[in-house]
Amino acid sequence: MDNLAFIRDTMEAAGAFTAVSGWGMVAVGIIATIAAVIASARQSAAQSLFVWLAAAVLAPMVMLWAIVRKARRAHVPLLSGPGRKFVLSFSPPMLVGALLTIVLYRAGLVATIPGMWLLLYGTAVVAGGAFSVKVVPVMGFFFMLAGTLALFTPQSWNDWIMAAAFGGLHIGFGIPIAWRHGG
Repeated sequence: MDNLAFIRDTMEAAGAFTAVSGWGMVAVGIIATIAAVIASARQSAAQSLFVWLAAAVLAPMVMLWAIVRKARRAHVPLLSGPGRKFVLSFSPPMLVGALLTIVLYRAGLVATIPGMWLLLYGTAVVAGGAFSVKVVPVMGFFFMLAGTLALFTPQSWNDWIMAAAFGGLHIGFGIPIAWRHGG
């Protein structure tokens, strides 16, 4: 019995985190697209930032709900093996992004926040995606490219770059993930 438990634990730890929800990603993409439309109508970068912050609160809640739902449907434990590795790899860049948002806002560098968000989110997706389906780290790389673009283009482009990345990439990668990996 001990050997069977060891084999089961070893196989679980070696597997991929497949509870990433493609349909949850699509929902996040839709939230981001709506946020971009609203943010682009704002008068200042700070007002736009507050719209994106609201989306940054709502989107993870939707995604977490979708992941939990998919994991329960598939009878996959969320925080064991690959799921735990995914969370431990994904979380640090997200925490750094939250802290740097405060610092950059206080310093009056609001225009740099979208690029930083995209770069760190891409980093989180690449790192967490190492324990998920193979297309997830690829998506993270595209987020990093979008972040680089946002840092070196006019500030007026930021909402649309974020729409293309947080909206378009989530939808564009979410649909194939949903089709190929069960939702």
